[in-house]
Amino acid sequence: MHIEAFRTYCLVKPGTTEEFPFDDDTLVFKVGGKMFSLCSLANYDKGISLKCAP
Repeated sequence: MHIEAFRTYCLVKPGTTEEFPFDDDTLVFKVGGKMFSLCSLANYDKGISLKCAP
C-alpha cells in the first residue's frame, strides 16, 4: 500500500486528524486526541506503527 492510500484509509475513519507533533517526518493519526498510528514519510516502506490493545 502506498502512503497516499494509507493516509486516505486512516482519514476516512470518523474523527481522525493528522499531525506532525514530533518532527517534519513523523506523520501521526489521532482520534479524540489519542494516537492510533504513526509512520515516517521518508521511510514509509519500512513499516508503520499501530496502537492496539495488548
